[in-house]
Amino acid sequence: MGDAVVGIIGMGDMGKMYARRISDAGWRVHACDIPEKYDALTEEFASRKNVTVFQNGHLVSRSSDWIMYAVEAKNIDAIVAAYGPSTKTGAVVGGQTSTKAPEIAAFEKHLPLDVEIVSCHSLHGPGVNPKGQPLVIIKHRASQKSVELVERILSCFDSKFVYLSAEKHDRITADTQAVTHAAFLSMGSAWQANNQFPWQIGRYVGGIENVKINLMLRIYSNKWHVYAGLAILNPSARAQIRQYAESVTELYKLMLGGERKELTDRIHAARAAVFGKQRKDKEELLLQDELLDQFSLGEKPPERVGNNQLSLLAMVDCWWKLEIVPYDHMICSTPLFRLWLGITEYVYRNEELLNECIETALQDTTFRSDDLEFTFAARDWSERVSLGHMDGYREKFEKIQTYFSPRFAEATKVGNEMIKTIEENLNSRKKGPNGAL
Repeated sequence: MGDAVVGIIGMGDMGKMYARRISDAGWRVHACDIPEKYDALTEEFASRKNVTVFQNGHLVSRSSDWIMYAVEAKNIDAIVAAYGPSTKTGAVVGGQTSTKAPEIAAFEKHLPLDVEIVSCHSLHGPGVNPKGQPLVIIKHRASQKSVELVERILSCFDSKFVYLSAEKHDRITADTQAVTHAAFLSMGSAWQANNQFPWQIGRYVGGIENVKINLMLRIYSNKWHVYAGLAILNPSARAQIRQYAESVTELYKLMLGGERKELTDRIHAARAAVFGKQRKDKEELLLQDELLDQFSLGEKPPERVGNNQLSLLAMVDCWWKLEIVPYDHMICSTPLFRLWLGITEYVYRNEELLNECIETALQDTTFRSDDLEFTFAARDWSERVSLGHMDGYREKFEKIQTYFSPRFAEATKVGNEMIKTIEENLNSRKKGPNGAL
């Protein structure tokens, strides 16, 4: 592997995942976290002879050739300010934060000029197999030799390298993640406000509902700062989350008012903009019924209950209003985004199902109270993001997290299997009859 030492500052779930993968590949790893975690980390990594846990980031910075900051985006400036000046002469520095604007600003402000900057971002959570997943590499202030060093180190992930600027990275992650997260956060808020565990209600079991419930639980089982940082600190995200809330509100008002023509015209215009030219009817859907029905947390009712799918209609409306073509970002999309795109496509490319959504929205009041709370929730999340209140975001997130926490273990297991199975299915479609891509 060479003599280079990889430094990791911040040993949360992603930092640990990087440490294990990189050390398994034979690289030496120097790592640290807050002093209070030193003893526990030392014990956890004691069996890995090529991993050394240090007391602080100064010791990691002065002894490592590529240093990765795997810390919360909201803390990146303070942590780089503390340890950046200790960086080894000629070393390369990067970060694993989901929002690159504050990360790059911190590097430029606090790192010595003789330090190069090559950052990265694995577009998946620590529980997802990184093989074949997008891994963004950002050459910001560096020679090609330094980029190649980072590529060699990260090749052990078997991920697909995607080369972007920091600005482009933030725009794409806003397009693919920020609004997607807002939708699932709002679902959880609505179900909690109505005191519902949706898998116990027949109308929320089976097909699309399985994906919505499992991914909602997947998000709330994670740490709040992952989503808060992406939403609040990403310059591109706030306007997109605001537009999603506006799309939810405007569509819900059309439903309440029984405005059939205006609602139908708007839904069809969004469909044409997002799906019309990019996907033809003869092309196979990303997701199919037989796959979606496998992953249920509840008992499927004898007959499927129609749903107006406000959360999905608003997503496509939002993409349309923002002129986002989601297929353009598939090369650096997360598993969660691919599933979300898959179920929106599932609805919009099935004329019968889309018409059912419209009829249900106008005629059926079964979901009215749920949709009301969902509209409130989407607007509230947007307001908290717009105000930039980390504490307000955390308070709401953790309240809902506590409500759903008894089902996280089961949902994580089912969700991981769902992602694995559907990803394998999608990958198999890319191969020709002889198995070639």
